[in-house]
Amino acid sequence: MSRLNYQAARFLISAPTLAKCPSDGGAEVAFAGRSNAGKSSAINALTRQKALARTSKTPGRTQLINFFSLGEDTDHRLVDLPGYGFAKVPEQVKLEWQRHLADYLQRRASLRGLVLVMDVRHPLSEFDQTMLGWADDQDMPVHILLTKADKLKAGAAKNALQQVRSRLREWEDLVSVQLFSALKKQGLEEVHQRLDDWLLSSAD
Repeated sequence: MSRLNYQAARFLISAPTLAKCPSDGGAEVAFAGRSNAGKSSAINALTRQKALARTSKTPGRTQLINFFSLGEDTDHRLVDLPGYGFAKVPEQVKLEWQRHLADYLQRRASLRGLVLVMDVRHPLSEFDQTMLGWADDQDMPVHILLTKADKLKAGAAKNALQQVRSRLREWEDLVSVQLFSALKKQGLEEVHQRLDDWLLSSAD
């Protein structure tokens, strides 16, 4: 059983830049991923809410850093970072997003860990590897969700998991990986455990 109440999650604030983010105290975990990787669906599944994080048929709609508190408890937060990849926006805007992402990951003191969401059929994109590089620079632990696991047969999904693990061997002290399906609610307990570990651990 999870020690924190993720079902109580509620929208706190959207911030376009690091300067507009809420006070940098307590603990938070950020979710990042390509625009079509199923990030919003994963957050909604984890909180058992249908529309906490916006899902859209147009990938890349999330252009702000969105903060969610766990009910009245604003000391523990989930953060939905801008999706990246397929959004039909000018290159200049994409570069701006990337700068704010890097800013947030490198300077946010309350950030305890990063959940990196990848489609199990297309893992470790260039964006994913950029995120892993940033996390590595900050000694930031990363938990990878290989989403849409229901789209593959069990054997193929397990195979994909093993391949990602072997490609990330150099980062194994910082990075963990699991299969996940928002549709089938597969892997929820494992993620809740990881979030608990990060959000309830004291800062060094």
